[in-house]
Amino acid sequence: MGKSATFPNLFPITLGGNTFGWTSDEATSFKVLDAFFQAGGNHIDTADNYSAFAPGNEGGESETVIGNWLSSRGCRSEIFVASKVGQHPQYRGLARENIRAAIEQTLRRLRTDYLDLYYAHNDDPQQDIVDIAASFDSLIRTGKVLRIGISNMSPERIAAWVRAAEVNGFASPAALQPHYNLLARRSYEQDYEPLARTHGLRVFPYLSLAAGFLTGKYRTPAAVHGTARERRLSSYGDHAFRVVDVLVGIADEANVAPATVALAWELSRKSVTGPIVSASSSEQLPDILAAAGLRLSSAQISRLERITTVGT
Repeated sequence: MGKSATFPNLFPITLGGNTFGWTSDEATSFKVLDAFFQAGGNHIDTADNYSAFAPGNEGGESETVIGNWLSSRGCRSEIFVASKVGQHPQYRGLARENIRAAIEQTLRRLRTDYLDLYYAHNDDPQQDIVDIAASFDSLIRTGKVLRIGISNMSPERIAAWVRAAEVNGFASPAALQPHYNLLARRSYEQDYEPLARTHGLRVFPYLSLAAGFLTGKYRTPAAVHGTARERRLSSYGDHAFRVVDVLVGIADEANVAPATVALAWELSRKSVTGPIVSASSSEQLPDILAAAGLRLSSAQISRLERITTVGT
């Protein structure tokens, strides 16, 4: 069976790059990246479509900002860089030629000749899973990618990818990026966590702070009304506010921010390697990074998990 490279020691928090080139201009993004690096952070996650969803953007803006920062700071060898393919407007899907073209543009924007981790950003049902596995394996063999990751794919398709790697001697997936947080537990814990354990996948959850809900900023439906979070609330439900109340209570006990507690809880899950968290300013980083050093008591973890069992 082909294998991906082993993982280096990674900081417990992964810095998400979706705000770079969107809500954070390059100068602000550099401040965030500098502060993260100076605090010991060494894993940055982005995608080739960040931020095509913003008016006036084409996709690739985040990779460009990160590439400029890596080049200006001369720290490429010290940073674990992850990106994704499948959702860029010009490179949608996981067809072989699409992946080949997309990786070249990603490497150009990031100003590097390899990626530490490259994700299939989403599934492409039109492609046979063996062909997808072969396409990613070819990137490993050419040295353009060191490890393969999977996001937004069904457990059945992930298992099929792993089987295809075993049967054909391809590089096997090494990482999983699921939607997972205190408000969204069921899918990961029931369907994906067992898969990650069985196949030894490192887990880097996205939406770890539930699009800001778990910062404690939004305590009532009125606080969310008219904001970008209102649509997200429809997926989490009004129960989210009861969860936040418990979260804030524990944060007050520990004298830390609610975001710190939410991330520390996620890190208490043995299957989780590093929650992905974005910061639109360097001032947001201390509360995020503090999670790496916070150990919740078993009683506090139980309180969080009891309240989040319902509706999650």
